[in-house]
Amino acid sequence: MSNTIIYIGYDFEVSPLQPAVEILIAELGFAGFESFVETDTGLTAYIQKDDWRPNMLDGIQILQSKEFQISYKFNEIEQVNWNAEWERNFKPIVVANQCTVRAPFHEKTNTEFDIIIEPKMSFGTGHHETTHMMIQHILKNNFTNKTVLDMGCGTGVLAILAEMKGAKQLDAIDIDNWCYVNSLENVTRNNCQHITVLEGDATLLTNKHYDIIIANINRNILLEDIAVYATCLNAKGLLFLSGFYQDDIPAIEAACNHESLTLLDTLEQNNWVALKFEKA
Repeated sequence: MSNTIIYIGYDFEVSPLQPAVEILIAELGFAGFESFVETDTGLTAYIQKDDWRPNMLDGIQILQSKEFQISYKFNEIEQVNWNAEWERNFKPIVVANQCTVRAPFHEKTNTEFDIIIEPKMSFGTGHHETTHMMIQHILKNNFTNKTVLDMGCGTGVLAILAEMKGAKQLDAIDIDNWCYVNSLENVTRNNCQHITVLEGDATLLTNKHYDIIIANINRNILLEDIAVYATCLNAKGLLFLSGFYQDDIPAIEAACNHESLTLLDTLEQNNWVALKFEKA
């Protein structure tokens, strides 16, 4: 795949920002936009020029909502070299003084876990609150000899850390082809030996069983799939969920309780949350 692709970029100004930006990302993703960057005033969304059409936004319902003020402009972005963009903008992060997530062009660190990610257009560099908190959960818990599922794996960063923490068999699944390809690259880049990367959704989980499931997706998909996760979890298995806000906790917890999953731990950053459940 060439690193140089022509994109159409949409700059959205949004007020109030949340939950409008989250809803906008979900609707744009369904319409075919493939990458998003949250900004101080809203959102920038990208779609390859070959996939663009003039009426792209006709089905975006939130743009018609009276609850939010949303304006936008768009333009063609010629010959974007995404690797150069990441090199300019992607800074390494350190979580709990234990785990570094960095790009190949950053210097190696002395933390216990050193993860090299070339994210390109995939989600999961550790910079977003949800990924950062999921890394915290993994660092705090025992993964030695565990079977693990990373659902909605993005760059594969969480599965990679889980293997570094001693997991013996892992599946990393994402429905997005770009994420699937990027996860394969990052798994190889970090010399992982026990991660199987798959392209698809929860329908791939038939007859699968895990000690730990990690799912950093969004509220609606999680609510649809929690029952599937519970079926796949071994007794006393752990389920880590993120990709939603504090206000969503009651709905998520109710769905988990219905499947005999008990909430054990909650992390919060800037109103985003990451929850830890245990199966009875």
